[in-house]
Parts: sequence; C-alpha cells; structure tokens
Amino acid sequence: MSYFIYGSKRIFYQITGSGKPIIFLHGDTASSKMFEMLLPLYSKHFKVILIDFLGNGKSERIEKFPKDLWYSQAEQTISLLEYLDLGKVNLIGTSGGAWVAVNAALERPDLVGKVIADSFDGRTLADNFSTNLQRERAFAKSDDLSRRFYEWCQGEDWETVVDLNTQALIECADSKLPLFHKPLETLNVPILLMGSLEDNMCRKDLEEEYHQMSELIPESKIYFFKTGGHPAIGTNAEDAAKIIAGFINE
Repeated sequence: MSYFIYGSKRIFYQITGSGKPIIFLHGDTASSKMFEMLLPLYSKHFKVILIDFLGNGKSERIEKFPKDLWYSQAEQTISLLEYLDLGKVNLIGTSGGAWVAVNAALERPDLVGKVIADSFDGRTLADNFSTNLQRERAFAKSDDLSRRFYEWCQGEDWETVVDLNTQALIECADSKLPLFHKPLETLNVPILLMGSLEDNMCRKDLEEEYHQMSELIPESKIYFFKTGGHPAIGTNAEDAAKIIAGFINE
C-alpha cells in the first residue's frame, strides 16, 4: 500500500493502469473503494489514481473533520498531485468529491487538466440541508445495505467516520460557508458537469443549477442521464466512462 504525508498524517493512494493521468475523488462517508468496480472501464486507457481522504478508508484517522471539509480535501488532493509530479492530472469528483475537484482546479489550474464534476448540488446547499442530512444518515445507519456499504468503505469504525462527517457538513451548512473559495468565473480549466435526472439525492432543480453554473464558467459542458441514481458515474457506469473518456481526449 502507498501513502504520502500530509500535515504529519498518512494518506493512502493507489495507482493502476497507464496513459493520461486521472484521479478519482470520493464522496462523503465513502472511500476510494467505491471506484474499485469501475477500474476496468478506465485503467485500460488511463493512469488511474485513487485517494482516501484523511479520516476515511485506509488513511489515518483524525479526531474531527473541518467544517470546510471539501476545501480541506481539495488541499489534500493538491498535495498528492505535487507529490506525484505527473504534470496536469484530470480530476473526476463525484458527490462531495465534485466540490473537492472544482476547488482544487480553482486553486491550482497548473496541476489540473480537466474536471468532471458528477452528481452534486452546485453552488449552494438547500435551506433544509442539515435537517435532511440528519434524517438520511439516521436511516442509513439503521439500514442493513447502507451499513454494509459504510463498513466496506471505512472498516470497523465506520459509524464514527459517518458521525464525524455528518457533524462537519452540518457545521458547514449552518455557518453558510461558501462551497467554493474562488469565483466560478475564474475557473480556467474545462469542466464537465454530469448527473442523472432521476437522482433523488441531489437538488430537484439540478438541471437548472448546472446550466446557470455553465453560464459562469468559461469552458464547460453538461451531460445528464435520463435514468440512474446517485452517483451517475456508478449507476450509468459504462456510458459514463465513454463520455468521460471522450471529454478528456477531445
């Protein structure tokens, strides 16, 4: 297993395949394990990099997640890109990882080729985000399938990881922190905004939000799947891989 040091903590990463480098950025309460089943669709054509953000998966645990979690994870991503020194790397972030990808590209466009931002709410969180999140997480922790997913991603301490993540996101929402540290208008790398019209874990007006974001970003594209759940990159795996490969290689 491979690790690099970030702020005296060990962060797990993994590299497979060859070709243009891409890095998958996982969502909240997940880990890089969520991408393992997708690897055959990408590793034949790309050098695929996986990362477990601090406190998740095989990375070292921390006592508390920062309320500016997605920006902190963007800084971790930037640190890994600097460490690997592969030139410009394409970022594929899904759900919470999409905010991470955009923030990393805003901060260090010199390290980023293109961005795929999949299945996320965009510029703001809903007014009732905290209430809905607590309800969703309470249900998930009592649901056998969700519990197995959490344990598969995180290990035996999955419940602590989930609770810390929930706390951080609630603090983020209640503090009304900006989800991006720089204006979207300053994003100067190409971005693909991707999602599913049937995704009930994203905002109801996701299609409108993506189009409004696209108007702000100098070079952007949008793709929606008519069917599939959350995230689109997983529920429409083969088609998503083709679309992402086309976007990166065009």
